[in-house]
Amino acid sequence: MSSSHEETEDHEGESHGESHGESHGESHGESHGESQGGTMEDSEQFLQDLGSLFAAAGPSLLTTLDHGDDEYVHEDEDEDGHDEDVFYQDIGDDEYIDEDDEFYDAHGGDIELEVVIEQVPAEGSGGADNEDGEGEAAANPSPLQRRILRLIGGRTGPGWMAHRQMLALLRGHDPGIIYDDDDDDFDDGLGDIFGFRRTRRNPPDPNRFPKVPSDDGRKLMESGQFGAFDIRDRRSKGLSRRLLDRELGLGDKAARKINQGLMAQQMIPSTNPEMIIYYDEPVCCGQFSDDGNFFYACVKDFKVRMYDTSNPYNWRHYKTVNYPFGQWTLTDADLSPDNRWLAYSSLVSRVCFTPTDPNDTGDPYSLDLGSNAHNAGWGHHSRFAIFSIRFSGDGRHLVAGTGADSIVVYDIERREALHNVVGHADDVNAVCFADKMSPHLLYSGSDDCTIKVWDTRSMGDGREAGAFVGHIEGLTYIDSKGDGRYILSNGKDQSMKLWDLRMAMSTARYQELDPTAATRRRAHEYDYRMGDYDDYRWFQHPHDNSLVTFRGHKIQRTLIRCHFSPPDSTDSRYVYSGSQDGSVYIWNLDATLAGKIDVKTATKDTVPVLDRRYRVHLRNRENWSTLVRDVGWHPHAPILVASSWNGPIMNGGTASIHSWNDNDTDEADPPMGRSVNEKLEVSEVEEESWR
Repeated sequence: MSSSHEETEDHEGESHGESHGESHGESHGESHGESQGGTMEDSEQFLQDLGSLFAAAGPSLLTTLDHGDDEYVHEDEDEDGHDEDVFYQDIGDDEYIDEDDEFYDAHGGDIELEVVIEQVPAEGSGGADNEDGEGEAAANPSPLQRRILRLIGGRTGPGWMAHRQMLALLRGHDPGIIYDDDDDDFDDGLGDIFGFRRTRRNPPDPNRFPKVPSDDGRKLMESGQFGAFDIRDRRSKGLSRRLLDRELGLGDKAARKINQGLMAQQMIPSTNPEMIIYYDEPVCCGQFSDDGNFFYACVKDFKVRMYDTSNPYNWRHYKTVNYPFGQWTLTDADLSPDNRWLAYSSLVSRVCFTPTDPNDTGDPYSLDLGSNAHNAGWGHHSRFAIFSIRFSGDGRHLVAGTGADSIVVYDIERREALHNVVGHADDVNAVCFADKMSPHLLYSGSDDCTIKVWDTRSMGDGREAGAFVGHIEGLTYIDSKGDGRYILSNGKDQSMKLWDLRMAMSTARYQELDPTAATRRRAHEYDYRMGDYDDYRWFQHPHDNSLVTFRGHKIQRTLIRCHFSPPDSTDSRYVYSGSQDGSVYIWNLDATLAGKIDVKTATKDTVPVLDRRYRVHLRNRENWSTLVRDVGWHPHAPILVASSWNGPIMNGGTASIHSWNDNDTDEADPPMGRSVNEKLEVSEVEEESWR
């Protein structure tokens, strides 16, 4: 947990439950942003101090806020005390866009800096008219200017100093060790002036990343636990040949079963979409029911849309339900084991429940997971943001991961919380049960870089049953295979990991080793909400007890999700994840890439005619961006749905349906590539606006 938690402890409810900042952004901002740049008051003072330093150091050094991609973000407060994000961006017609609720999964008080060097012309040099001289001066900063640039960084890359180090420096404190990559561009004079210690950072080991293909992953592929593997026939048969073998009934029963599994493994969906559903707001998550008969999409506008997918190639919208008192966005949803109820959450301690039956038109009801907190002695933990929820296997309990660093186990029938265990040192971003049929074994993943294993029958004492370590940045999501053994996780260190419960670290061993020390004492602070991850920062955790590590996707800006592929439609062969670069990544168990779906390309040229507000935001195709936050794979058909943020500033959303297809087009009805609105009403593509 960052040190700021103690400072804000008395305002836990406000930071996690009652303000506009209780988005994951602001709750994370309080726990993470302050470790980088202090509170907002600290940040303002920091800018003033740094401006004074620059004024004394060189001709003209100006500081600006940098949020990347040519966007300038101004933070203010509206009359209700809520933060407003006002975005200025050229999106084709110089429109001004005021988004008072721009969707950042995290948005705190920290800042990023860019330094712009301007030459103050000498008297008689022609002033501003001397463009050549101005450009030459900007390209040749003075030595002191160059050193400051290298210290704080900017658009060209990260600086040597973390924001917390710069703040300590300007307050007259010891910033600690500064890592230096380029000795020629940084002399000891600056260290003498400011009083910090400097050391040269050793080049990282180029072989430090996990081996691909993974030997352990290959063993899993051949074990039969993740789909069929015919060790007798290593030749690659095409799908048409396997179809022929099936129709001819070749082989014995075991051989035919293997052949059927290998056929399913070859049907990986393609980039060309069957249909694209457009929403006015980003899509937070979307999944199929276990029987594949319906799909739900949770959108930032606090509405959940439900679709009849009993025919997976011909969807029908049948219900939309609201979350009446949400904050900032919807965060998660889960279906009860019998698929009769959908629970969905926001950044408050209440969870909504709605029936999935299309004939049940009743309003959702809600339960407050912190309702009996004071009676249970929880104190300020009675109000918290909820980031993740899951039903137990028997449907009686609901478990939640919260912004109060806790795991809540709630009895739905008795309508009271059984446990609220502060089991982590930071936000609990994800929870899941190990076995869909059992309510006892539970996992939790946190920004403290750990996964904890809990037994709900004995978690009242606050002691975990085991732990997994290996991520070196916070976790964004965890998913169980449902067999009580394997678990998958996404981390902000740009990696996905596969774990085996039998390799979990015991509680005694965890306390003995203190494995989180390796991540608590990092020399850098990475803010996944704003910047790219520098692979220079990546290192192998000394106590990593994961089985396989998967890399290649981008876990940035939001809590991106990962999953195991279904047993029927894929033979349990793959693991997959969304990505900030607008793609769906599908891996074999040995960490090799099995497929990649380019959702950004699929959605870029198919924007339908919607209301004017939406058209303004999506007008500039050249700056089109897509982030895939969640992916749902149909349990029985070779179809998956990518739930995404879209647009030049990613304030719209799509659910794009991708299926396996041998060709780019087909003659089926309805045709591929349709663009529809949230109720599946077909709209024409706005061709004229692109010309």
